[in-house]
Amino acid sequence: MFKIQVNNFEKKDLLKELIDEFLPKSAYEVRDSFSADSVSEDSINGDVLISVNRDGNSDVNQVKRELYEALSKYIIDPPDWGILTGVRPVKLGGELREKLGRKEAEEKLKRDYLISDEKTNLILDIYDYQIESCGRPEENSFSLYIGIPFCPTRCSYCAFASNQEDYSEIKKYLEALNREIDFVAEEVGKNGLYPESIYFGGGTPTILSSSDLEELMRLVEKTFDLSKLREYTVEAGRPDTIDKEKLSVIKEGGATRISINPQSMKERTMELIGRLHKPSDIERAYLEAREIGFDSINMDLIAGLPEETPEDFIKSLNIISDMDPENITVHSLSVKRASRLIEENPELYRSQSDGVRKMVSYALSDLTSKDYRPYYLYRQKHMAGACENIGYSKPGKEGLYNIRIMDEHQSNIALGAGGISKVYYPKENRLERVANVTNYSEYINRIEEMLDRKKEGVFNAYNSTKGN
Repeated sequence: MFKIQVNNFEKKDLLKELIDEFLPKSAYEVRDSFSADSVSEDSINGDVLISVNRDGNSDVNQVKRELYEALSKYIIDPPDWGILTGVRPVKLGGELREKLGRKEAEEKLKRDYLISDEKTNLILDIYDYQIESCGRPEENSFSLYIGIPFCPTRCSYCAFASNQEDYSEIKKYLEALNREIDFVAEEVGKNGLYPESIYFGGGTPTILSSSDLEELMRLVEKTFDLSKLREYTVEAGRPDTIDKEKLSVIKEGGATRISINPQSMKERTMELIGRLHKPSDIERAYLEAREIGFDSINMDLIAGLPEETPEDFIKSLNIISDMDPENITVHSLSVKRASRLIEENPELYRSQSDGVRKMVSYALSDLTSKDYRPYYLYRQKHMAGACENIGYSKPGKEGLYNIRIMDEHQSNIALGAGGISKVYYPKENRLERVANVTNYSEYINRIEEMLDRKKEGVFNAYNSTKGN
């Protein structure tokens, strides 16, 4: 048992996020007092005692650095991300780079955050590539998210809004969503805003019938000014929900990019995680999308799924890269509180750590050798190997929405159940969140309240930022 004692420091939850990357919760406890004057480690009765004495105004990063260095003495492979536990390392790296320049930003990331050389260079290279390929968002632009919180089945790792309901319920949901689209489009027009990117996510948007999907996309085209739109993505992630007809509807509706997401090309894995399709269905859907004319396709893989070895992952990656999609996103397994996996095995991500590091390392080396470049990156809590998620793209095919949502220097307006809009205040470089309710039934019943939230929190707030 690790007994970690931090005196005179109130933000212990921030320290626990770091400790969790080293140890399972059952292997440590955080205490309030110990008599040592500085960090010290002693083994008493089989317990490892680590103590940090700080005054009440101590910098949290200094405390985390001392803890990191102390824990590293007992852990063979300490996290490459150092003390950084936030979701958006590229945002941090980019802001430091703009303020200090590349060289000083590198030094600060290594010195103050203890990030490894490899990860430091990775995030700064990604930031530079984002600016080179996509530039910065224009003042009155925003990204638009439209959520369809329904799926044929719920994957074991999923923590998103994912409901399995009769189609009659989906129809009720669409009525409320259409109401929100009309309202938001009107307010956007009044305020001189325009969508730079659109993202249909979920859930699984292609669970909709062809006619409903067509009607929804026509409504978006009719109500929003799309003259400056740079990207339009529809997640078509589940091949058991798409066919040529739906793909044609998506293409004709204006989408420029889709996702077809296998997660793995091993049939046994698909069964374990709760998917109803086979690897051959992925290949069929991909070929049909090409026949329809899509020239920007993303495919997701997850490193660390149950029972998968590095060899399994590498085989899946090779199959997918041979298909030659424009984007490949490699996710490291994250076991979240709302997922079924955490009930089945809350420590699965720890047991997969060594293998996931090998998988992620292989993906970076292999894909960059095949003309893919890392273009966006983010992290989550409880990630296997304390790794990261990386999106790779062919030149000119970067996912703009993904870049903007992680960069957080542009407002995002999110529609539908579970949508969290974020209003960007450029003068203060901060975001304010405006959330819709997550439960789709509540969203339907409280749609007018959701519109009031948008009116007050998004559009009235936007008026207050003019001139900033």
